[in-house]
Amino acid sequence: MSNRLFQSVIHQMKDAVDRVIGVIDENGVIISCSELVKIGEIRQNIRDELVYATEVVVSGGYTYRPLTGGTKPEYTVFVQGEDAEADSISKLLAVSLSNIKNLYDEKYDKGSFIKNIILDNILPSDIYIKSKELHFNAEEPRIVFLIKFFGKTDILPYEMLQNMFPDKVKDYVISVGEHDIVVVKELKAGSDMRDMEKIAVNIVDTLSSEFYAKVAIGISTVVDNIKDLARAYKEAQIALDVGKVFETEKNVVSYENLGIGRLIYQLPTTLCDMFLQEVFKKGSLESLDRETLMTIQCFFENNLNVSETSRKLFVHRNTLVYRLEKIRKLTGLDLREFEHAITFKVALMVKKYLNSKSSKY
Repeated sequence: MSNRLFQSVIHQMKDAVDRVIGVIDENGVIISCSELVKIGEIRQNIRDELVYATEVVVSGGYTYRPLTGGTKPEYTVFVQGEDAEADSISKLLAVSLSNIKNLYDEKYDKGSFIKNIILDNILPSDIYIKSKELHFNAEEPRIVFLIKFFGKTDILPYEMLQNMFPDKVKDYVISVGEHDIVVVKELKAGSDMRDMEKIAVNIVDTLSSEFYAKVAIGISTVVDNIKDLARAYKEAQIALDVGKVFETEKNVVSYENLGIGRLIYQLPTTLCDMFLQEVFKKGSLESLDRETLMTIQCFFENNLNVSETSRKLFVHRNTLVYRLEKIRKLTGLDLREFEHAITFKVALMVKKYLNSKSSKY
């Protein structure tokens, strides 16, 4: 249990309770107190007395009560005074902090459980058993966001995301590396991928404007069972990896919208080389200058529409036709024909993929 969490609650109660209140750990050390100077004091004699006491100990002007039952309770609350009011306050304090502790422990265990699932550190057969033990609803629709931070920030990435997802029951923030944070989010009824992408964009904007942090986010598909979270995590990883190659201008990439780039990314490089050699004449692709490549890109973006493309490029229609004819002579592919256009588009993506591979070595 976090001492900081106990201290936060005690601090909030300070103004409502006109007495010194606090918490002692299993070693008899005061770990939280409304009077900060008392933190660190040792009251081991009280811990020893509580082992034999049935419920409460009154000693030295204070009332002590364990948070939980048992022969050796983990934590003890104390209230200044030995009167009936001190006894009542100690009961309220013990009940409040016990409930907070239970919620915290349950959240922590579930977070660790989910982390083990996404990292494949738990057997599939054990997932169902553990979810039962934790009273975890295994069949809610969930989605995985993988958030990758670039550069250094003043605040830890984990803390940033914790503050952005306050629902500790339905959303889980998990650190999977120094710069990688996973958010497993439970979906509301009627939510779709566009809603998830809006959430991701909001994360990017908030981290950028408030914390000056640069991030990229990969989004998985929706999974309906907790056992599929490992697959969802891998999808989010692939979304980021493929996005670095084919969606370089985007900082939010969803696995669902990767299209043919997802297929190309999983092809062996030898097969990609063979494909390019079959499609293009030797050196024809390299002979295309920057202006020609921009023309091709604009032509694809405007669905092979000559008139619309020439308008966007601010060139005469005949000029565009001349450029397309030049491309046909160089490569043997007429981009005005649908089949040729598809082949050329895929070939450009394959080339981009190979370039990204070679730059890693």
